[in-house]
Amino acid sequence: MSGGTHAVVLGGSVAGLLAAAALAPYVGSVTVVERDEYPAEGPAARTGVPQAEHAHVLWSGGARAVERLLPGATERLLAAGARRVGVQRDMLLMSAAGWCERFPETQYMLTCSRALLEWVLRGCVLALPNVSVLEGTVAAGLAGDAGAVSGVRVRARDGEGGAERLLAADVVVDATGRGSGLSGWLTGFGLPAAEEETVDSGLTYTTRVFRAPEGAAGVFPVVSLYADHRVAKPARNGLVVPIEGDRWMVSLSGSRGARPPADAAGFAAFARSLRHPLVARMVAAAEPLTEPRSTRSTRNRRLRYERMPSWPAGLLVLGDALSALNPAYGHGMTAAARGAEALRDELAAHGVRPERARETVGAISAAVDDPWLWATSQDVRFPECRIVSRDAELGARAEARARFADLLQAAASREAGVNVAMTGVMSMSEPLAGLEDAGVLDAVRAAAASGAKPLPQPRLSGAELALLRGPARVAVR
Repeated sequence: MSGGTHAVVLGGSVAGLLAAAALAPYVGSVTVVERDEYPAEGPAARTGVPQAEHAHVLWSGGARAVERLLPGATERLLAAGARRVGVQRDMLLMSAAGWCERFPETQYMLTCSRALLEWVLRGCVLALPNVSVLEGTVAAGLAGDAGAVSGVRVRARDGEGGAERLLAADVVVDATGRGSGLSGWLTGFGLPAAEEETVDSGLTYTTRVFRAPEGAAGVFPVVSLYADHRVAKPARNGLVVPIEGDRWMVSLSGSRGARPPADAAGFAAFARSLRHPLVARMVAAAEPLTEPRSTRSTRNRRLRYERMPSWPAGLLVLGDALSALNPAYGHGMTAAARGAEALRDELAAHGVRPERARETVGAISAAVDDPWLWATSQDVRFPECRIVSRDAELGARAEARARFADLLQAAASREAGVNVAMTGVMSMSEPLAGLEDAGVLDAVRAAAASGAKPLPQPRLSGAELALLRGPARVAVR
């Protein structure tokens, strides 16, 4: 089945666009159903993507997956102003253990605004000859029954209560994000509710965009400053990433009891309250371009559709509709890319076979296991984290994993070999299980036995230091 096959993708953001790219070589046509009207004149935020005002990164594992799905996408992003950041060379990372050495690059990340990323991906996907989009359109429900879907009932977004029409399809992919209605649609078919896991650290994000100081754009490293979770008090974190247009996007986050304010004075004060002054000094040296914007949409949530006793033929799901992650670790878009690549691999191996939908959902779910475990294993260490899961990795074994993670981070901050292994996993380029290799474990033990301490201050060069205009309590590289 291929030539006359029609696939419908619900949601035209990153996950939906990548799903369309995965489907396009194997079906006759793909229709993307998007509730917003896309910006016509260039990159711009959309109401349907409220998180677009906050920092986004595409780790190298995700960037390579995107490139395999859409050859040339990386080059287009860089040409449009995205920055390629070498990890750890172009980063200043402060974990609970302290500041990390700036080791030579072994992985990378792409940084830009979410609006630019979507603009470039959308251009690549909609240039495919068999992909079209229905803008300003919402899905009202699935057509079909518990055995198989036959399409989607859609209506105009502005036509609340208006007429619905059937969009027939052989394959339907839900990529509508955190607000997905799929669980309710399935119970409407008479199927049992899917098992749901949640890990909620209670983090709130507040983000503000700044004009970088003269000479800093494209030069100053990414700064990622995390709280020390071993201290029994609310977490306070700071992140500064470069984006197109010579700008810095500064995201501050805090757990329950330490939520960053959404006013200019409160934003600056919260930055000064972080465990190191670097982020506050960057904020003071830059020109604000936007007002602070906050979000509390940070709960990790996973729907275990692959564990349901039965599943409709022709129905697939990926992205945040399947597994939504705390954005603190920057893995959401990478997880979506991994899921889309798993879909592509299933199609390449088996063709378009709606009756294999359950197996395909299982493959997509397996592709996001590592991003899910990375994010949730970090979040369970925050004070007052709320967990609903029967996964032993987040329950009985969580304490042992946390102890190992502390040793790993401390070793990776000063031992190049351990850092290579951790960076490979953090970038989603290598499997999480690789951190349990004998060589890595031996190096972590040796680092712990040595008693060596991480850097007490960030490793800034003299030129980088000068960009902050004034003396600072930092080590000069």
